[in-house]
Amino acid sequence: MKKFISILLVFSCLIFTSCNKDLIDNGKKEKYSAYYFDYFDTVTTIVGYEKTKEEFDAVCKKITDRLSEYHKLFDIYTVYENVNNLATVNEIYDGGHKETTVDEKIIELLKFSKEIYEITDGQVNVAMGSVLSQWHRYREDGLENPSSAKLPPEEKLLEASLHTDINNLIINEEKNTVYLADSQMTLDVGAVAKGYTVEKIAQMLENDGVTGYILNVGGNVRTIGRNGNGEAWSVGIENPGLDIADEYIAYLHLGGEAVVTSGAYQRYYTVEGKNYHHIIDPKTLMPAEYFQSVSIVCKDSGMGDALSTALFTMNLEDGMKLVENIECVEAVWVYKNGEMKYSSGFENYTFQ
Repeated sequence: MKKFISILLVFSCLIFTSCNKDLIDNGKKEKYSAYYFDYFDTVTTIVGYEKTKEEFDAVCKKITDRLSEYHKLFDIYTVYENVNNLATVNEIYDGGHKETTVDEKIIELLKFSKEIYEITDGQVNVAMGSVLSQWHRYREDGLENPSSAKLPPEEKLLEASLHTDINNLIINEEKNTVYLADSQMTLDVGAVAKGYTVEKIAQMLENDGVTGYILNVGGNVRTIGRNGNGEAWSVGIENPGLDIADEYIAYLHLGGEAVVTSGAYQRYYTVEGKNYHHIIDPKTLMPAEYFQSVSIVCKDSGMGDALSTALFTMNLEDGMKLVENIECVEAVWVYKNGEMKYSSGFENYTFQ
């Protein structure tokens, strides 16, 4: 799964610890927090304001029940009993894929993924599984045996890239089925799944009248209303490994928005002294080298997740043009030398 990027939540109260609560000045609600390690191979943090811990725990159960469901459905590595998930869709039967009946949530994710493909001009392509699996295999081997770490051979990447046409992802909404028409194509939803899941859960909570929460799934952060004092949440974007003293590159005021970061500085392996991260440019089939990190602020966590990946693999001019053409989306690009570039409205969210 993509982006083990840590975005620290900074609060007007003391920094929280798990199952800790702090009395809020208005005396009506308290701040609670909880941590989980069971979903999307990353850490989930939930912070919310409620009158009692029992109320907070009830909301957490709603969240984790839904996280567990999405985690299983969108998993491309594990087949679960009595669940047709994306790993099932990717399976090969007698030399090819079969048409698979899936949960409507998978249909909706894949429809969203096709829309993202069009918006990003193919820079985010869930049909890139054949290429990304090559990188995954060599990365895992390199991390396990660093002294013999290697890059995927160019010929293997080029062969895999012949099987990434998203038009071979066939969705039948009437039958709720998915079929991969290319027998060597596989899906990889790492660029969209976490953000999409976070957004769907946030929308569920909003529809239930829940407010005063912030959900962070592996760096995909979504605020749900304002905090218990009726103030905007304060969210810090972590320094992406730059050689500067500041721990954070920006502090944002958010109230209902999402912030998502893609970066080169945490998930990587080393080959002959050079680090190779996990965000692959579909044009070069190699890790993108434009930036150290890209962060997106927008209303929709799924869109933020996808766009942070897309912009990371695009030059600044093309990325800026894309952002400025999408309503209510802002971005900050961080170069390896520490230089930062902002979209026109990004600094409207920042404070010192």
